[in-house]
Amino acid sequence: MSQSVEDIEVELVLEAISRRYHYDFSGYAAPSMVRRLRHAQQHFGCRSLSALQERILHEPSIVPDLLNFLTVQVSEMFRDPSYFRALRELVVPHLRTYPSLKVWVAGCAAGEELYSLAILFREEGLDSKTIFYATDINPHALRKAEAGIYESERIPLFTDNHRRSGGRTSLSDYYTAAYGAAVFDRSLRSRAVFAEHNLVSDAVFAEVHLVSCRNVLIYFDRNLQERAIGLFKTALVRGGFLGLGSRESLHFSSHASDFTGFVEQERIYRKTTHHEHAESAGHASA
Repeated sequence: MSQSVEDIEVELVLEAISRRYHYDFSGYAAPSMVRRLRHAQQHFGCRSLSALQERILHEPSIVPDLLNFLTVQVSEMFRDPSYFRALRELVVPHLRTYPSLKVWVAGCAAGEELYSLAILFREEGLDSKTIFYATDINPHALRKAEAGIYESERIPLFTDNHRRSGGRTSLSDYYTAAYGAAVFDRSLRSRAVFAEHNLVSDAVFAEVHLVSCRNVLIYFDRNLQERAIGLFKTALVRGGFLGLGSRESLHFSSHASDFTGFVEQERIYRKTTHHEHAESAGHASA
């Protein structure tokens, strides 16, 4: 059965982006990617996806704007407060036992999740011994994350989320409000490393104690989900923690046996130690 014109155009646009600029979106969920490309087509005033492809190939200046359409930029601070409460009350006691910590915020977008974790770790007295790796495929998003500036109208939601997450201080302690924006304290990112990283094609770059990658996997197809979870597994120390979004799960992953559900209702998993593997095998044969 022959492909539709739209399917061919989508493939060719993604191939153009990959071959010309080395951003690989081939493993992203097709319906979501088609929607995003259509929005980009309208934004750039192109009569077809083929016309968009021509501009991509010949006008490198549009690529930063294009990436804003193709990558996920929607988040909020302390999104799903019960997730951050679970980290605070159940995961942090384990993290305290390490002399130093590394945390990977994968797909950090404009930085809301990074600042949420930085504030939580400061409130729990862990910030001075923690390095945060904030990564994203989109360099424009990384610049926004590094700036730490958010519109004032978003702050009431952030504040309520922080309170419901078990916050020990006032969120206003961490930002300065001026000219319709809130600028978060530079000290919150003093131990953060911002870097481009593509879950489609890049390798693990550090051994970490916590990976927080929330609401990213839902935009990937099954093969790319498997690759990303495999990267997280490789990056985590034995007994390290993985946090996913509320609509994401390890249940259908080939890597599921390498994790246990630590706070499963909040999608927090723990990398299984060799001892736990042996115990599981013993139970299975009993």
